Amino acid sequence: MMKKLLVLALCALFTFAFGCASKDYVKQEIDPLVDRIGKLENKVNALESKVDALGKKVDECCNKADEAAKKAEAAAKRAEDAAARAEAAAQKAGKAFELQQKK
Repeated sequence: MMKKLLVLALCALFTFAFGCASKDYVKQEIDPLVDRIGKLENKVNALESKVDALGKKVDECCNKADEAAKKAEAAAKRAEDAAARAEAAAQKAGKAFELQQKK
C-alpha cells in the first residue's frame, strides 16, 4: 500500500511540477511566428496578384494568336483563290496563243 501511495505521490508531483505554460510565455513564443506568418501571407498575396496578371496576359496572347491564325487562314484562302484565277487566266492565254499561232 505504501508503494502505491508513493507512486501516486510521485505522479502527482511530476504532473504539477511541470504544469502549464504561462500566458506570457506562450505570447513570447507565438509573436515571432505571427510576424513570420504575416510576412508570408503578404508574399503569397503578391504572388497571387502576379499570377492573376500573368493569366490575363496569357489569355490575351491566346486570343491574339487565335485572331492571327484566323487572318492567316483567310489570307491562305485568298491566295488559293488568286492562284486558281491565275491558272485559269494562264490556260486562257495559252489557248489564245495557240489560236494566234494557227492563223
